[in-house]
Amino acid sequence: MITHFRFKPMFENTQIPGWIVSFYYNQKSYKAEYSKDGNIEWIGEIPGEIVEVEKKVHELMLYHVYD
Repeated sequence: MITHFRFKPMFENTQIPGWIVSFYYNQKSYKAEYSKDGNIEWIGEIPGEIVEVEKKVHELMLYHVYD
């Protein structure tokens, strides 16, 4: 389960899309860059269950950003 999900614009004071996302998954902290096309570039450690985690990140971004 993803907890403490946060996102912020990658580029402050611009209209360029892109976000930095951070969250906890299985009690570990993760951070990634999320681009406008849905590409996820991990910063640091990559989750072991990457397919499941990326699906959940996409769902959360759709809910919070694109709603």
